[in-house]
Amino acid sequence: MVQHMPANFTKAFAQRLNDISKLKIKEAEHNERVLANHVYIAPGSHHLQLVRRGAFYYTQLKDGPPVQRHKPSVNVLFQSVAKQVRSNAIGFILTGMGADGAFGLLEMKKSGAKTYAQDENSSIVFGMPKEAIKLNAHSKEVTLADVPMTITQCFS
Repeated sequence: MVQHMPANFTKAFAQRLNDISKLKIKEAEHNERVLANHVYIAPGSHHLQLVRRGAFYYTQLKDGPPVQRHKPSVNVLFQSVAKQVRSNAIGFILTGMGADGAFGLLEMKKSGAKTYAQDENSSIVFGMPKEAIKLNAHSKEVTLADVPMTITQCFS
């Protein structure tokens, strides 16, 4: 997961979400194996990517320049998922300003992943989902309230 937040906020954000979730949620660390029922949040100081080694996926943290003014960048994560996970992935782009993630979501869709964009009515800021919809990067629009059910349906 990529959230546009400064580096000193993402760890506390992950801990807070972990406290209220049934899933294990944590700030991603470099080169850790991705496990089922875990959520990895990109640190505000690094781009997050996925790589595949054998049958397993691992996190990769990359310190580099901002991409489209963002670090971490949703596009960086989504492009790595499109390349490494392909049709076994699902992607969501939710409320936010700008266009970060739209191109990466399109790459995911082209690779066979299921892709979703938050609808305008449930978005606080419709920028990022709107840009993904303009590119036809989504398979379907969903309300924010429908995201958990949609994820569950993807895995059943």
